[in-house]
Parts: sequence; structure tokens; C-alpha cells
Amino acid sequence: QASISDFSSPEKVSYLLFLEESEQTVSLTNWEALQSELDQKAAKKLDSIALLRVIFQKTHQRLLKNYRQHSTFSNLLDKGSYDCVSGSAALGLLLERYGYSFDVVETDYHVFIQVYLAGKTLILESTLPVGGMITSTSGVRNYLAAYLTEGAPVARDISEGLAGTKVDFTDNTIFRKVSLNELAGLQHYNEAIVHFNTQNYKEAIDLLSKAYTRYPSERIEGLKALSIDLAYHSYGVDIRK
Repeated sequence: QASISDFSSPEKVSYLLFLEESEQTVSLTNWEALQSELDQKAAKKLDSIALLRVIFQKTHQRLLKNYRQHSTFSNLLDKGSYDCVSGSAALGLLLERYGYSFDVVETDYHVFIQVYLAGKTLILESTLPVGGMITSTSGVRNYLAAYLTEGAPVARDISEGLAGTKVDFTDNTIFRKVSLNELAGLQHYNEAIVHFNTQNYKEAIDLLSKAYTRYPSERIEGLKALSIDLAYHSYGVDIRK
């Protein structure tokens, strides 16, 4: 666990990674208030599990207020609207700030966080304000089994935040650890889906290009190719890049 002097270390990933250039004047009042409150808690030298619980609870109290699929990170900072990607981004930034060992996990249609403490794996499920911090060995095992088993109904119930144009729930093919930088790519991908679904293909392609530089994954590449193809066939516009 980091000491209080480490909190503003320059190598830490910045929230700016998750914002578009046009969004970088967003109000940081809620974010800074949360960090200030957590800094005070961390300075009291709480044990790691107690501080983790405070981080999870306070982040929901101050930031993660309304679940909304495909929300932007600026929506989260300004209005408290979040989904599994932006919610996990906020938690991931804070976990890094306070020196936790963790992984962000991407599945076909959901993102969550695994935290490693004292030889144990814990789960932070950003879309569940109550019960979303899973610490028991059996609870963690059951949670992960939902993603590692084909067609798991538990995964279907809570996994609504990250999806393509068509979601096939018959099996789970992606279970991948991603960095915060790659998660920023998924954030841009998420935002691109909104434009894709309203046939704003140019905006979708711009976001997908940015997403791909952060995270050159198959799903991002595939949606970009589809957007280019549909833009051409729908409007006769060739916007290949």
C-alpha cells in the first residue's frame, strides 16, 4: 500500500486518459472531493481491506450514482452517470493512487476489477453499489465462474455495460486482463457505439480510431471496419483511413 506522499506521483495514470479533448474542461469538483476524502482516510493508516472498502463505498456515494449504459467519463464526473467501463476506470485510478495490486478484466460484454491482497483475490463490481465488493473465497469463485462458464446466467444478469451491435450470450469468448490505458480504449469504444447506433458513422470511426491506438483489439477493429462499410453503403461516403 502506498504512503500518503505517493498519492500525486507523476507516473500515475491520469483521469485525462478517459476524456476526449473537447471534454477536458469538465468540472472536477466531485472527483477532487472524493480524492481529498480518501487521502484523509488513507493518512489514518487503515489496513488495506478497510481502506479498500472505504474506496468502494465513497466512490459510489460521491461519483457512481446512476447506471447508464455507454456513459462517458465526463458524464460520470459531472452527473454521476456511469457504466461498467467508466465505473471501473474511476475505481482503477483510485486503486492505483493508493498503491493496490489489481487487474481490470474485460469479458465479452462486461468489465470488472480483481484486487490482490494478502494472497487472496477480491472482486470490485462497479455496477453493484451494494454487494459489489466481494471478499469471500466462495463469493469470488462463484462470480468468476459466471464468466468462465459458457452461457452463464449470472453473467447475463449483471453484464450490461459493454456490448457491440449484436450481443451473443451463448458463450463467453473474452476473459482478458487489460491495463488502464487499454481500458481508456474501451471507454472510447463504448462512446463510439452510441454514435454507431444512431448512424453517425463519421463520429463513431473517429472514436474507434482513438480507441484502437489505446487498445488494438479485435472488437474495436471489427466495429471500425463495419462503420466504414456502412458509411459507404448508406451514404456513399468513403471514409477509409
